[in-house]
Amino acid sequence: MPIIDVQVHPFDRNHPGRPWAGPSHGLESASGDEMVAAMDGVGVDAAVMVSSFSAYRYDPSYALEVYNAYPDRFRVVTPVDTTNPAIDDFVAEWAKTKGTVGIRVRLVDGKPADPADPGVTRTFAAAARHGLPVNFLCWGHLDLGAAFIRRNPDTVIVVDHLGLLQPYKPPVPADVWADLPKLLALADCPNVRVKISGACTMSHQPFPYNDIWEPVLKIIDAFGLDRCMWGTDWTRTIQMLTYEQGVAPFRETTRLSASDKAKLMGGTLEKVYNWHRW
Repeated sequence: MPIIDVQVHPFDRNHPGRPWAGPSHGLESASGDEMVAAMDGVGVDAAVMVSSFSAYRYDPSYALEVYNAYPDRFRVVTPVDTTNPAIDDFVAEWAKTKGTVGIRVRLVDGKPADPADPGVTRTFAAAARHGLPVNFLCWGHLDLGAAFIRRNPDTVIVVDHLGLLQPYKPPVPADVWADLPKLLALADCPNVRVKISGACTMSHQPFPYNDIWEPVLKIIDAFGLDRCMWGTDWTRTIQMLTYEQGVAPFRETTRLSASDKAKLMGGTLEKVYNWHRW
């Protein structure tokens, strides 16, 4: 089966025609051409592009351009504004846009803080109606995130980056895995999927980051491979490791069988995101 990265962030260089909303995490650009070259260099066949919020906020136009240039290599997820009064219409139109496979809701700094927030409720419901998984960034706020998840059992919710706050640059916090039990507690929610993305940034050891496997295998045991998806979160991780260093530990590990790797590194993703509908 193909190797498919569950999360990458291509973005154009900062220029007047498409200015960034905020600074990058280290690269001047990660264009579609550059991303494809990087993927080819390490044997990654395809990837889900999560449109860069730091660069473009709620505008996914660059990611869609990259998809249109490389429709066999990418699919697109966009961050959405849950305060948008027209969120239902936006999600409906997004679901019809070629190459799209999901939306993203960001729970950042504990906001929105109310699991009954009507905008969030409408967003999750609209995603379920149109068969789109909600990629849910709730790292650092798993208790609150769990309340949102349990209120929306009919929506497929993909917990971004293990739900655990990950470093952007060294050093790695000593307690980086402290909230793992909170993630494992969500295994009883059948609508939850987990991105095992950015995990290598949580290692206290050098490449190949052998100390990540005890917690990662706990996650796989709790949720099952049919609910877990590998990814790098490239380019957010650039100050921690190279793209190859985010791929090789999973591709080369002996802790998983070949069939397990096929599910974790692409097979489950194809099903969760309905990859082949486009």
